[in-house]
Formats: sequence, C-alpha cells, structure tokens
Amino acid sequence: MLDGIKGVDLIAIYRQYIWLIEVKDYRQSRRTKAQDLAEEVTEKVLYTIAAMLPAKINASDKSEANFARKVLQGKQLQVVLHLEQPETHSRLFPRAINPVDVQQKLRRLIKPIAPHPKVVESTRMQSVPWSVI
Repeated sequence: MLDGIKGVDLIAIYRQYIWLIEVKDYRQSRRTKAQDLAEEVTEKVLYTIAAMLPAKINASDKSEANFARKVLQGKQLQVVLHLEQPETHSRLFPRAINPVDVQQKLRRLIKPIAPHPKVVESTRMQSVPWSVI
C-alpha cells in the first residue's frame, strides 16, 4: 500500500466544471520540501481523482457519496495552484518560485487530465470564477 497519500486542498463544482485547487502560502515562510512543487501538485491531483470512485461507492456518509458522484459527473476538470509569495522582489532577490515555470511543468505533467492548469495568486487570478480576499 502507498504511504502518505494526500489530496488537493479544495474541490469545487461550478456548473459542469470540477476545480481541483491546491493552496500554497509562502508569504511568511519559505518552501522547505525537497520535492518539486509541480510534481507535488500533480501527485495530489492524481490521488484526489483516484479517491472519487471509492468515495462514491463506499462512503458511509451519504453527503460524501453524493459529492463524489457529482465530481464524477463533471464534464471538465480544471486544476489550480493558488501560490502566494512575498510581494516585494527584485532582480537581486527574485521570487523563490517562478509561477510561469511551475505552470509550464504542471501543463506537461497533467496534460491528459487537465490540459490548462493555472497558477494564480490573489493579485493575478487568471479569470477563475471566484475571488480571494
């Protein structure tokens, strides 16, 4: 059996879209994990998707089973990494994580599942159907 199975932080259903959302906030402390961020998000997305069918069939809580059923009935899967980093940065002290690089790697890793993953932050939400305050 796999050790340390994890899932994304949030699952949202909006119309026919299923949104798998992972949130990372590095405004107060830097990332210390050795694992690449895009790979970590990909792993969580895959584990989350894999958990939906058993949840639909085996959940003892009816609301969990119904939610899993709705997720599985979705028509389109969207993956979003909400990545917050310190606002101030310069050429001398650039951001520790380049959102564009993470988004490109995510796109390569999960293209068959969700071909257009987004890496957003509170000041650049890329037209997702919610806001963060």
